[in-house]
Amino acid sequence: MEISGRLIKILQEVRGESQRGPWVRGGFVIETDGDYPRQVAFTTFGEDRLAMVKSIALNSPVVVNFNPESREYEGRWYTDLRCSRIQNYVPGQMPPAATGYAWPASAPAAAPVQPQAQAPAAPAAPAAPAPQNPPFASQMNPEEDLPF
Repeated sequence: MEISGRLIKILQEVRGESQRGPWVRGGFVIETDGDYPRQVAFTTFGEDRLAMVKSIALNSPVVVNFNPESREYEGRWYTDLRCSRIQNYVPGQMPPAATGYAWPASAPAAAPVQPQAQAPAAPAAPAAPAPQNPPFASQMNPEEDLPF
């Protein structure tokens, strides 16, 4: 999913150690545009994603790609918006993810269309006379109940 807004806050990093090694989690908050602006918080995992967030200046317009994830704990549900990418937004320039398709650097040229021989056209048949409109209900035979 994708959302755009203005980066308003970078949250504090949390570091830890698991069985698989050290980890780092951070986050940030953006404010959306529109009649009713909303503040949306995202989390990031890993040094590379934290570096993406830190490289963007506060109050800059951004586009965020994220994955929503929910989990249940003791009968309550918690939703987390995990950022997979954040980038500066340049007005008038569509971000690569929003285009829906990344064209290859060199697209193969299309094969030329070969003309095909056509058979001679058959002589045109004479036009049939145009059908006449059915009579109005007042002009119909009273034994017929349908106008057609």
